[in-house]
Amino acid sequence: MIIRLSSADDAGLLADYYRANAGHFGRWDPIRPQDYYDEATIRQRYVAYEQQQLHGTAAYFIGVRDGHVIAHCSLTNIIYGPFRAGFIGYGVSQALEGTGCMRQLCQAVIEHAFEVLELNRVMANYMPANKRSGFLLQKLGFTEEGYAKKYLKINGRWEDHILTALVNPQTC
Repeated sequence: MIIRLSSADDAGLLADYYRANAGHFGRWDPIRPQDYYDEATIRQRYVAYEQQQLHGTAAYFIGVRDGHVIAHCSLTNIIYGPFRAGFIGYGVSQALEGTGCMRQLCQAVIEHAFEVLELNRVMANYMPANKRSGFLLQKLGFTEEGYAKKYLKINGRWEDHILTALVNPQTC
C-alpha cells in the first residue's frame, strides 16, 4: 500500500472509493447530501483541504493499492499553542477490514502528527457499537479518557462516543 497526502487531483479515485463503500461508512457517518461523494464535490472539498494542509490545521491521507484508494485517514481540527492536538478519523474499504491496512495507515498518520506536526496528542472518538474501531485504537496505543453522551449526530441520531487519546511519547 502506498500512503500519501491526498489532493484535489484524487477526486476521481476518492469518488470511486466512497461510492463503493457508502453503505459501509454510512453506519458511522453523519447523513450526507446526495452529491457529497460526486467527483466535482469531492474536488471542491479537497481544494479547501489542501489549504488546511498548507496551514498545518489538517492533514488528509489515503492508502492506495493497485491504483485504487483502499483507506483514508485524516488529522483535523489541529490546534497549536499550549494544546498541540488534533483529531484522527479513518475508514477502510469494507472488503479489506481485518487485513491490517487500516492500522498501517493510521500508524503512518500518527507518526506524521508527532514527528512532522509536532503534536502532543491525537484524539479519536468512536461509537461503542463500533467494536472494530475500538480494537484498532487499542492496538495503536490509544487510552480511554471518557464517555460522551449524545456526542455526534450520526446517521440521523445523536450517538454516544467513547473518547480516547494517544500522547506523543517524545513530549515532556
